[in-house]
Amino acid sequence: MAVPDFQALMLPLLNIAGDGQEHSLDGAIEALGVQFDLGEEDRKELLPSGRQAKFDNRAGWARTYLKKAGLLESTGRGKFRITERGLDVLKGNPASIDVKFLSRFPEFLEFRKATKREPEGEETGQTPEEALELGYQNLRRNLAEDLLERIKGCSPRFFEKLVVDLLVEMGYGGSRKDAGQAVGQSGDGGIDGIIKEDKLGLDVVYIQAKRWEATVGRPTVQAFAGSLEGQRARKGVLITTSQFSPDAKDYVTRIEKKIVLIDGEQLAQLMIDHGIGVTQVASYSVRKVDLDYFGEE
Repeated sequence: MAVPDFQALMLPLLNIAGDGQEHSLDGAIEALGVQFDLGEEDRKELLPSGRQAKFDNRAGWARTYLKKAGLLESTGRGKFRITERGLDVLKGNPASIDVKFLSRFPEFLEFRKATKREPEGEETGQTPEEALELGYQNLRRNLAEDLLERIKGCSPRFFEKLVVDLLVEMGYGGSRKDAGQAVGQSGDGGIDGIIKEDKLGLDVVYIQAKRWEATVGRPTVQAFAGSLEGQRARKGVLITTSQFSPDAKDYVTRIEKKIVLIDGEQLAQLMIDHGIGVTQVASYSVRKVDLDYFGEE
């Protein structure tokens, strides 16, 4: 089943603590996973950042919200216990517990006021991390679309420079001067350029980079592979501003040579990752409590 949102975890988590004993968050997460019949794939589903499991994040925020409402209390490092208020809530046998339910408690209202938490994310079941990352991914997606539109409108010479800048920033090509001389100079049998794989030049990568509009099919990729054969080359990168057909993608998985296909969307994402053609306008650092610092708990 799908990973439940963090509000759906509130009542089950409070019920786990209902025995009045001290519980660890890790143990509660395991119990919740069993209760919701989550498979291994569901448990391993990550947030967009790829740094934390979505289910663990949601369970953690369910605990935080219950604590802010005074239904749970911390008892040590990663541990918690139900409060008298929490026990009273369970005695009322609520059908569910959500943000609206918790808003009856003044401490929780103070928490929301202090953090300026917007209700829209809560209503959709998003934790603060999920809301932040969703906004970030939307901004990144729009930026990638703008980048790709500009790439398609630039001259072939500028596009060659862009490819060089990106590959050098990714660690290929040796010096910027070496890479600039290599890419865009060959034009030999479907090869647009040759670039060092590492700064020492222990191996080389052959490149074809074109501002295609139509989908790039297998024949184009196969011709590039043939060009590599003519150069006795083993590695190549084929870059397009459009996209590759499924047949083209399948073809490169079944040949001996290593050919990497980079379509327009991936090209734009790589430019964002490596700071090519973009500038930073804001930066947000998300921190959490350093449990090692508070090791005496």
